[in-house]
Amino acid sequence: MLDKRYGSEARLSWILAGLAGVLAATAFTHSEGYFVTFMTGNAGRGALGVFTDDQWMSISAAALLVSFILGVVVASLCHRHVWRSRPHGALRLTGASLLTATIVDWIEGGPALPVPLLPILLVAFGVGALNTTFVSNGEVSIPLSYVTGTVVKLGQGIERHISGGSFHDWFFNFMLLSGYISGAVVGGFISLFAGGTWMLAIGTGICVLASWYSHRYVDGRGFWR
Repeated sequence: MLDKRYGSEARLSWILAGLAGVLAATAFTHSEGYFVTFMTGNAGRGALGVFTDDQWMSISAAALLVSFILGVVVASLCHRHVWRSRPHGALRLTGASLLTATIVDWIEGGPALPVPLLPILLVAFGVGALNTTFVSNGEVSIPLSYVTGTVVKLGQGIERHISGGSFHDWFFNFMLLSGYISGAVVGGFISLFAGGTWMLAIGTGICVLASWYSHRYVDGRGFWR
């Protein structure tokens, strides 16, 4: 019953939520505390930095927010005009942005910490693109890094279960949240042993593997076909 209800698309979403968690950990632990998944935080920082006399916080937060939005826009345009036969094509854009971030970070300072803002902006772009992986009728159906929304849906599902439903009312969102938290924990653990450049490289590798999995087992085709 569980396998039929939660097929390859659901499992892929849990994996990609974990990837988002790893990227969040990479940016937060090896930079100046930048958020690449928490756009609510960036919106708040962008506005409040003006009142706390921290202009750089406002500028960096606004830049991260814009970069994330650009990732969503570019990936959505590609979905409409380029990836019509590849529902999970956004993973390629995410992988390319992560690879570019790794190369840029290596050129700017190698494994030295903290990771500069430019590579982090590229990661935010990739996370924005990642969130367009699951689209239905032109709208995102499964937001991978929007943890607040996932928690709200989880709470509503628990209420439905209490009111006579089943654990299926909350299990999917529980796994989505668990995937994100697990990815953040894994990323935090890796951060103890790997520098920022290597963590970006690891994130790139995870994204490539996820892209291969989506093309091979979810879309039912080879990586290049």
